[in-house]
Amino acid sequence: MKLVFLIASVLFFNVAFAAETDSGYMAAKKAAETRYADDRKLCADESTSTIRMQCLRDAKDQYNKALAKAKTEHTQTPSSAACADCGQVISVDVVEKKGEGSPLGLIAGGVAGALLGHQVGGGTGKDIATLAGAAGGAYAGHEIEQRVKSVKTWHVAVRFENGDEKSFDFDKDPGFSVGTPVRESNGSIVAR
Repeated sequence: MKLVFLIASVLFFNVAFAAETDSGYMAAKKAAETRYADDRKLCADESTSTIRMQCLRDAKDQYNKALAKAKTEHTQTPSSAACADCGQVISVDVVEKKGEGSPLGLIAGGVAGALLGHQVGGGTGKDIATLAGAAGGAYAGHEIEQRVKSVKTWHVAVRFENGDEKSFDFDKDPGFSVGTPVRESNGSIVAR
């Protein structure tokens, strides 16, 4: 009879314990300790040692389950909380962007090309070579200036925990690689 009462009280305790999810771990632990002490008193009144021992084992088992449940329901680490601004790097691309050419590159290249073209041939051929040298030099000067003024940009794509994807550009190597956990901050990203 007492064993049936014990089982019924344990079930009641589990239902009552589940209803108290808003209370903290300490309150749940205190309730489990109180119930365990009451159950041990009930077990002491059992008629045989075999039933008493089984009753004590059952009471201890229920106490351990109640503590484990309390820990699960009432403890949460900060890292397990959802982070709306958190994500993971999915790609890093280095893009070389050509610089802007100025009239200076065209003029300097044209003059150098004209001087070199003027050294070739004689008469009308010399005039044609000078013009061709000026045109070729202007083009070459413009291309050289664009390459000299080119800049590298690091293009980093991130997939956030909510499924969104965004891209961020950096003038210098940000040190991210694919798989790096990051967090969005002030319009950019930082490692977390």
